[in-house]
Amino acid sequence: MDDLTIRKAAVSDHDGIWKIIEAVISTGEFYSFKPGSPRAEMLAYWCGSDKHCYVAEADGEIVGTFVMKDNQPGLGSHVANGSYMTSPTAGGRGIGTAMGKFSIEEAKSLGYKAMQFNLVVKSNETAVRLWKRLGFQVIGEIPDAFDHQRLGLTNAYIMYRKL
Repeated sequence: MDDLTIRKAAVSDHDGIWKIIEAVISTGEFYSFKPGSPRAEMLAYWCGSDKHCYVAEADGEIVGTFVMKDNQPGLGSHVANGSYMTSPTAGGRGIGTAMGKFSIEEAKSLGYKAMQFNLVVKSNETAVRLWKRLGFQVIGEIPDAFDHQRLGLTNAYIMYRKL
């Protein structure tokens, strides 16, 4: 996608970030955040000082956001953890792929040696395909790890790749 810019998020991006978070978590299908979670709580989490927060912008509109952080403190801090959201109105435009590729390179530049996702909902086949395409492997499956709003308890994957 040629007109896409990915950059560090600023406080002035919070409205756009919130718009995406609110839409994505409202379905109860992809994230452990409860639908209806308050804006202040979600922005404090997503944009917290322990994270590197980014936005993807196209034509002046924020169409995606992701965060990276240490997967574990101390001796596990060389492994990055990431969370990604794309605006539901911007699906199918390659934004997730662009953010994924950008984050892999950014994680390397931040000194991380690997990336791990601790809870990829198994029924989120689009995300699973994307991460596999970008070199991630399923290294574990957690039974009944996610309380899907439509499907009930469903499994989740732990996905990993070396950088």
